[in-house]
Amino acid sequence: MRNLVIAAVGASFLTTMSAIAADHSVDVSAAESGTYASDPGHAYITFSYLHQGYSKPFLRWRKWDATLDWDADDPSKSTVSVEIDASSIDSGVDKFDAHLRSADFFEVDKYPKITFVSTSLEKTGNATGVMTGDLIVKGKTTPVTLDVTLNKAADDAFAKGHKLGFSARGKVKRSDLGVGKYAPAVGDDVDLVIEVEFVKPKA
Repeated sequence: MRNLVIAAVGASFLTTMSAIAADHSVDVSAAESGTYASDPGHAYITFSYLHQGYSKPFLRWRKWDATLDWDADDPSKSTVSVEIDASSIDSGVDKFDAHLRSADFFEVDKYPKITFVSTSLEKTGNATGVMTGDLIVKGKTTPVTLDVTLNKAADDAFAKGHKLGFSARGKVKRSDLGVGKYAPAVGDDVDLVIEVEFVKPKA
């Protein structure tokens, strides 16, 4: 019964958030054009997968940087580049983290960085778009598509600069990236969840 109540509450929350998102309007020109850096205190790359049908664990990388070249007049011309410290993988379980860093998975001694560079951005709404880019893991390049939402653009007094906040969602197959060990017993499909704020300090 408790699980049913949790599921019902969760479904209600998602429905409410979807309604809010549908009504959400953003002034995309409120933050000026230029080069922005990700705010390390408000930047999250997480992913999940199906573990033998039992659960969907969430993992993240603790250390990563991103650069956004923002075009306020035409956001579709904006570009993003990301560099992740592969060894900063964090599952919350030390033994599992050590395994993920090994040659079975990310092989961080040989491939210390994971990178993503956008190649195109297509607007689908006032503050939404589809970003395509090249993800490089263990020397393997795979195209990735992300559904992106601009949550807010502002001249932010607290940040002492211009600020942009984004949410992005996407899917990849880990076997395409050389980290497919134990698939399909452990799910091959990986859900990406990205939340990031970018800041451009005032001159």
